[in-house]
Amino acid sequence: MTLNSNADPDTLQSSAGMDARGGAHIIVFGNEKGGSGKSTGAMHVAVALLRMGYKVGSIDLDARQGTMTRYMSGRFNFITKTREALPCPLHMAIQRSAADTLQAQQDEERDFLLLALEELGQQCDFIVIDTPGSDSYLSRVAHSYADTLITPLNDSFIDLDLLAKIDAETYDILQPSIYTDMVSEQNSEKLKRNPDAAPIRWIIMRNRLSHINAKNKEDMSTALDQISTRFGCQIAAGFGERVIFKELFLKGLTLLDLEEDGANTLTLSQLSARQEVRNLMLCIAPESFKPLPEMR
Repeated sequence: MTLNSNADPDTLQSSAGMDARGGAHIIVFGNEKGGSGKSTGAMHVAVALLRMGYKVGSIDLDARQGTMTRYMSGRFNFITKTREALPCPLHMAIQRSAADTLQAQQDEERDFLLLALEELGQQCDFIVIDTPGSDSYLSRVAHSYADTLITPLNDSFIDLDLLAKIDAETYDILQPSIYTDMVSEQNSEKLKRNPDAAPIRWIIMRNRLSHINAKNKEDMSTALDQISTRFGCQIAAGFGERVIFKELFLKGLTLLDLEEDGANTLTLSQLSARQEVRNLMLCIAPESFKPLPEMR
């Protein structure tokens, strides 16, 4: 499988959104392994887009855990309590169907997702979707509508095994693993549904990076370079392992909201963490798909 991750921005912009309901650019955070930082990443990207001036919608497909929905609830509570005018995406949560048959459940869940995409797509520039940390029908459908797919990955060969089988001596890619195969299948579904659409742009986001140059970190870089070349995805530095992420979740805040949180003063570590968010946004390059609002 090779996805077109390095296409010319003008080509990407002309075809991006053609497959998305209402023309919004759809960013899916996907990984079939839990605890990789999907919800934290999705929330930070949504808020970053809002602070750039874009109109943003968000969808939570992890109905059982509902981490992003709880994140949003904490944000609304913070706004109510402090009366701070924090930017918020238009948020929707897709619940699991209680229909009698598997086919009926899948049809109902797909229809709910498409309705959410259509409604948000008419109002938003970007839609950010948080998916479950496991394989599910609804997650696969969401992947097939992704314009940009971001896969947070803990810096561990255990997590990397979900993407590819790797030679232990040379770090050469032996074969794709189950998640990579699924991404390839859903990319085919997207192009089958709309042959004029751009293929999924896949970004692998290295998360919980250590701040020392350990051998495991270097070996991961070697393996990820191989994956990038083989599967046509981009590699982006994600977020370091920081306690601040856990603390901000309870308040519904992101690193971009710290000025509004009177309980926090910006430390050097937090400033570094904010720069990690900015670096991720530079990799996503939203202005390549949607002009910045002040330039319209």
